[in-house]
Formats: sequence, structure tokens, C-alpha cells
Amino acid sequence: MSRHLQVTFDAHDPRALSYFWRDVLGYVHPGPPGVDLPAGADPLAAWDDFLAQIGVPPEQRNTRSAIEDPDGHGPRLFFQQVPEGKVAKNRVHLDVRAAPGLRGEERMAALDAECDRLVALGAMRLRRVEPAPPLDAGTIVMADPEGNEFCLD
Repeated sequence: MSRHLQVTFDAHDPRALSYFWRDVLGYVHPGPPGVDLPAGADPLAAWDDFLAQIGVPPEQRNTRSAIEDPDGHGPRLFFQQVPEGKVAKNRVHLDVRAAPGLRGEERMAALDAECDRLVALGAMRLRRVEPAPPLDAGTIVMADPEGNEFCLD
């Protein structure tokens, strides 16, 4: 039997980091359990109302956040607040598949364009790895707003 996968990020600001990754991946914030959101409703505003109704104090309402693939194919991403900062390189990272099937200059141009979009969202470009056939098609190494490394692949 297969399992569903959730990727969890430790974060200082779970809500802000979830917004970043939502915009990177085209994901959505799910609404609270048992709440039917009308079309166009803000799911995070619904979460604020839900948490207030169940007695969660305002200072604890940004301790977690989540985003999901609206098509149901990709893993759920969960963001949990932690007190400590990031101190070392990630042992696991995400590869954002921004140029599947492309090769050479066309691939690197597509990765550079996606890199520019993500920098505008708050990411940092760390380095570009040039293609080195036959094993390396080229990537761009980046970091999200809280310093978590990921690759544009």
C-alpha cells in the first residue's frame, strides 16, 4: 500500500513562508475542517475566524500553516513555527521542476526566467550550475525567504 507524503518546514513565520511556496508551486491554502468556503473567500481569513472560535489566542495563530496541490498530485506542504534558526545546509531539499524536457541554452534560459520570478517573490539565487553532460543538465540553487535551499531543475 502506498502512503501520502507531507513535507514539513520549520519556520519563524509559517504564514509568510506558506504564501511564498504557494506562489512558487501554484498551490492553495486549504480551508479549516468542516468549513465550506464560498468562491473567492480567503482561506486564511477563514482560519483566523476558526481559530478565534475555538479559543486559540491571537499570538498562537501563526504557529502553523499548510498548502496543497489543487489538482491533488503533489505533496502537502506543512509549515510549523520553531524558535531556533536554520544553522546548516539542508539534508533534504525540494527540486522545483521548472524546465522538464529542455536541454542546453533553452533549459538554462527557462531556469533563469523562473529564477527571476522567484527572486521577485523573496527567494535568493545562490548559484548556477552549468550543464555538464551526460549527467548534469544544469540547475540553479536557490534559498527561500527563511534560507531553506532548493533547486530549480
